[in-house]
Amino acid sequence: MLRHPQGQLAGELTVERLCSLVGVSRSGYYRDWAASSPREADTVVRDLVQRAAIANRRYGYRRIAIELGRRYDVVVNHKRVLRLMRADNLLVLRRRPFVPITTDSRHDWRVVPNLARGLVPTGLDQLWVADITYVRLIEEFAFLAVVLDAFSRRVIGWALEKHLRASVALAALEMAIKARNPAPGTLIHHSDRGVQYACREYSEVLALRDIQPSMSRIGNPYDNAKAESFIKTLKQEEVDGRSYRDLKHAREAIGAFIESVYNEERLHSALGYRPPAEFEAGLSRLENNPQSYSQIAQPTVTATSS
Repeated sequence: MLRHPQGQLAGELTVERLCSLVGVSRSGYYRDWAASSPREADTVVRDLVQRAAIANRRYGYRRIAIELGRRYDVVVNHKRVLRLMRADNLLVLRRRPFVPITTDSRHDWRVVPNLARGLVPTGLDQLWVADITYVRLIEEFAFLAVVLDAFSRRVIGWALEKHLRASVALAALEMAIKARNPAPGTLIHHSDRGVQYACREYSEVLALRDIQPSMSRIGNPYDNAKAESFIKTLKQEEVDGRSYRDLKHAREAIGAFIESVYNEERLHSALGYRPPAEFEAGLSRLENNPQSYSQIAQPTVTATSS
């Protein structure tokens, strides 16, 4: 077998000698090599793309390109990944789900101003964002309340119940407080104007911990964009296409996605294509060299042409 198109054979035969023995021209041999070698390299990359796409069924081509570098140490241009995923029908299909109403802002509880608008956090536990969404079970709906750290995008509290009472939001908040124990007077909690967040029970917990409440403007989901982004990811990468038997099944599956996939594995473009847990772990190395959020979240992997 040939070692290289310009090298020698294992038996010390040159390319010219081999071509004469088998009755082909040297130029014909090189034409055949040029046509087959790139296909072999493409096959290797295609295999890795398929492995990454199957393991991360809701990743788009840009995240797959980053994943190849992180997991397999293979740098591939994202346009090449797009071409391969399109050829193998691996591109993610999006669908518009049915969305029941989860926010009831028609209440008499106090609505506080939006303190998070324009705020750019520079560290953990400066701004938390909270929201509630629905989850379809086989015969009914359940409702998921979440709390995220806006700096690291990490889900730090969540609860899933079959009702929309304030207790589901409170359970998520209490999980977040237990996990992070924020210093009094240093944290803003942002949510929509839903009754679950405006009610006395929720407000009392925030006041007890000296957490400043903040609420979105009327009919403006962009005020809570980070929480909305997580919910979109949850629906696309876990909930859509799943059939949860009951509340217990949904809790187990969604809990595993949040704790093991979203927080620990999923690459976030806003974090330089790092998972939230890895991003938070890296912050300790920056304590003696404070940087802004935009500087910290620069990508660590750059895809270049292969």
